[in-house]
Amino acid sequence: SRPISYPGGWTIIHKNELQLHSINVHYSPSHKYSLGYISEYLDKENYFFNGIKSNYLLKRNNTKNSQANIYLKNSIGTSYSNYKEFNEKLQFSFTSGIALDWETRRYFAMYENRYSDSGEIGHFFHQKFKIGIAPYLGNYGDLHTWAMIQFDHTPGSNYIYSVTPMLRFFKGTTLFEIGMNTKFQPLINLTIRF
Repeated sequence: SRPISYPGGWTIIHKNELQLHSINVHYSPSHKYSLGYISEYLDKENYFFNGIKSNYLLKRNNTKNSQANIYLKNSIGTSYSNYKEFNEKLQFSFTSGIALDWETRRYFAMYENRYSDSGEIGHFFHQKFKIGIAPYLGNYGDLHTWAMIQFDHTPGSNYIYSVTPMLRFFKGTTLFEIGMNTKFQPLINLTIRF
């Protein structure tokens, strides 16, 4: 359902989801972990986060017809905001979360959560669940297509719940997702591995 990270590989990920826009560039010294730079912008609160992000493969289970993964995802850095009373506030920040996925050549399911703490600027918890189905089974090197739906939950935000139908396409080392949520906000995500 997605391009595979490999030892010695670089990845660029651009996400535009709900109110959060981000870019992440990371290097994978092994198949078990990656380390890189992440920059995020939350448009409703004029909030910026810049830091170092790590992904660690805690567990992988391969069977003849499926694969399941558990990842730990953490980052440390600084957050900046000039929203209302923050007036150009700069704070030490960190994020921590877990991601689980299971897939076959036909079906996909994923759960991910994240806690973000930016000191006086604030903190939030976000979780999402995504399921998908491939309408056809392609061979290696073909263009692969998935119909997916994503459910987001962010307590305490303007968008506590959101549902996003989307299409995922990938070929080789490039993945592209496009969709629109129930708040009529576009989702456009791009991942390139090289």
